[in-house]
Amino acid sequence: MLVLTKEDIKKVFTMKDAIEADKDALRIYSAGKCVSPLRVNIDIPKEQGQSLFMPAYVEEFDATGIKIVSVFPKNIEKGKPSVPAQMILLDGTTGEVCAILDGTYLTQLRTGAVQGAATDILAKKDAKIGVLFGTGGQAATQLEAMVCVRNLEEVRVFDINYERAKEFAETMQRELAAYDTKIVAVENGNEAVRDADIITCVTTSRRPVFDGTLVKKGAHVNGVGAYTPQMQELDENIVKNADKVFFDTKEGVLAEAGDFLIPMEKGIVSEQDFNGELGEVILGQILGRETDEEITLFKTVGAAVLDVVTAHQIYKKAIENNVGNVVEI
Repeated sequence: MLVLTKEDIKKVFTMKDAIEADKDALRIYSAGKCVSPLRVNIDIPKEQGQSLFMPAYVEEFDATGIKIVSVFPKNIEKGKPSVPAQMILLDGTTGEVCAILDGTYLTQLRTGAVQGAATDILAKKDAKIGVLFGTGGQAATQLEAMVCVRNLEEVRVFDINYERAKEFAETMQRELAAYDTKIVAVENGNEAVRDADIITCVTTSRRPVFDGTLVKKGAHVNGVGAYTPQMQELDENIVKNADKVFFDTKEGVLAEAGDFLIPMEKGIVSEQDFNGELGEVILGQILGRETDEEITLFKTVGAAVLDVVTAHQIYKKAIENNVGNVVEI
């Protein structure tokens, strides 16, 4: 059994690799060629915590596995991570555990990559201005994915804490220097989106983080952060006014995403207003962007198939490059 840390993964797997892995996963999901049930959430009232179990099986790669993510806020008092996670990867031909991966970094990587896949497929080719809402644990890979798929001149970073936004922008300017994109913190999110070509939200907000009426024609919007029926980082106006709306998985978004459930409950939009899954665009079953004037919108809540496919591809590269620690049990 191979154990792969965050640093091990970084040695063999790039953001570009992760984006291609996520495109494969979305294609496989929309083609109905995997088993990827909705996650199981178990509350742990004694510790005010929750554990989430996300299994999937992908026949194409002979891979199966389960990601286990826990949310234990009181861990901070114990000097431990509040959201620990591990990915257990199995050989689909024998059922044996072949690898355990750092689930926290895997989640950050594949979540940034799924937004990168959507941006690559749906955003205008000549996009120059990006905006990122949120600077939490998922933000760095979201930013990297944006600049990985488009030659952006500038990305504006907004956070409710401006000092935190400035610190994040300065750090990412150094870490992503190879992309030659100007990364700046902004104090006004609404002003930032007025002329933006790509807007990505990765927050846990319960109210919209920008005015959806300000989004210009031809922009592409990604909703990444809100993942419960109560969270709503996307303004109902952008959900209503987008020319085309795509999901990572229709089942997941319409079961979990307040960004869509809340306006649907109000009668502002209905299921008929949504175009389908990004995997269907990859398969050529439905059309993505057709003109430079269309506003496109992508929503992801995540799915275990993304974890299994990405983990499998990481594992293959780690074996090829002799990276990681082998453990016998």
